[in-house]
Amino acid sequence: MARNRYYSGPVSDHFDGIRFHNLHGHRTDRSLGDLWRWHRSGNRAAWPENVPVTPAKPPERSEAARITMVGHASMLIQVAGLNILTDPVWSERASPVAFAGPRRVTAPGIAFDDLPPIDAVLLTHNHYDHLDLATLRRLHARHAPRFIMPLGTDATVRRAGRDLRMTVADWREAVRLGPATITLTPSHHWSSRGLRDRRMALWTGYWIATDHTQIWFAGDTGYGDGTLFRDLRADLGAPDIALIPIGAYEPRWFMAPQHVAPEQSVQIFGDIGARQALGFHWGTFQLTDEPRDAPVELLQQALAQAGIDPTRFVALHPGQTHVGD
Repeated sequence: MARNRYYSGPVSDHFDGIRFHNLHGHRTDRSLGDLWRWHRSGNRAAWPENVPVTPAKPPERSEAARITMVGHASMLIQVAGLNILTDPVWSERASPVAFAGPRRVTAPGIAFDDLPPIDAVLLTHNHYDHLDLATLRRLHARHAPRFIMPLGTDATVRRAGRDLRMTVADWREAVRLGPATITLTPSHHWSSRGLRDRRMALWTGYWIATDHTQIWFAGDTGYGDGTLFRDLRADLGAPDIALIPIGAYEPRWFMAPQHVAPEQSVQIFGDIGARQALGFHWGTFQLTDEPRDAPVELLQQALAQAGIDPTRFVALHPGQTHVGD
């Protein structure tokens, strides 16, 4: 019988006592046969070995929303005087080992030593391209931030240090961080660090609410029928800024349940009703088959087809900063 070594808690609408699952019957599981079929298809596009980056040097604090792309799902969110990092990865590879696995083709958009004082780190799930223990150790040693994460993720994070300040929460639960309230939001995804722990820790997005700004970081997600995002808008309203993934989506027969393609990213933008969207999860680590620049090109096409001003949904490049109103 399977045993969950990450989390033990009551059964809920997304936890059966052993494994977490998505809402609305949204299934993401893939078999080893599916994985073999994908990798033997030979449709993987060639990526450049290196793409030049001009790193940003952010201010120490900002009251207005400032969002700077580090790379992939790593972003610095500065708002209401707080400095918040999402899924920080400064390592060369997104992998359990240093000698193999996806290598970054863009340097971090902020040099580690140029980070302002970090108040909190938001972790969405335990996949290696989102939870990098080496980076967490560096952040803890330099900044001692508060690490916020979904249920079961702490079992992995505590390997970065016994004295880390960790806050663990469930979907729909709110965490107070100074002038901000941070609410964990459902997404359509999954988790694992190995071969036998699939969906034993939760995955999430984050809603950051201050007196003047609402920011939603979607995390990794598939689209489903869109109910999840329309429900989120009904519960929390429309954010001022939505951070929406746009990459790692090919082949669709394999990736659709877990990663949106750009046309679905635009659907989420409409469903959530955001004033501004910023695209992430593309162009740093080659995880899937599409060409590196395809997410940006397809995003622009999808916006044009929907009649949406392209300045309202921009794919952030490493080192690029969006400054809110």
